[in-house]
Amino acid sequence: MTEGTVMFCKTTSQVSRRAAIQIASLLPIALATEATVARTACAQGGSDQAGPKATELLRSDLLGQGSKVQESVVSVVEFQPGRAAPWHMHPGAQEIVYGLDGAVTLEVEGQVTKTIKAGDVALTPADVPHLVRNDGAIIAARILVLHSRANKEKPMLVVVKR
Repeated sequence: MTEGTVMFCKTTSQVSRRAAIQIASLLPIALATEATVARTACAQGGSDQAGPKATELLRSDLLGQGSKVQESVVSVVEFQPGRAAPWHMHPGAQEIVYGLDGAVTLEVEGQVTKTIKAGDVALTPADVPHLVRNDGAIIAARILVLHSRANKEKPMLVVVKR
């Protein structure tokens, strides 16, 4: 496993870093990642061996933002059919999800459940419990996940019991 790759599950699928970075460069937002979600979820026992796989593409402090956003993290997260991330939230970090392949279901507390397909985008506010899952039975799904963090001292992810 290479640095910046976090395994939620065993998979042979590889992400094209160039393609993901090109997609990320089209988004007019400070960017961030689900790889830390995987690290924290696994550390807290919130995910099993067969969950999603996240590959961190970028982690960088932001310049010229008046310290309103300290860091952005960009990841590609792969969900095998029937797999999900645990219910969780990101303290002080909003999350943007952009569909790359397949489809995932995004449940955000207090919002209508959404299906994110290739080309779709959704925003999850900071500190709001949510989960992402692949309800499909055959096709894997990939999403680009961007986190904009206001405080790097806070954990990137906190698993929420439901």
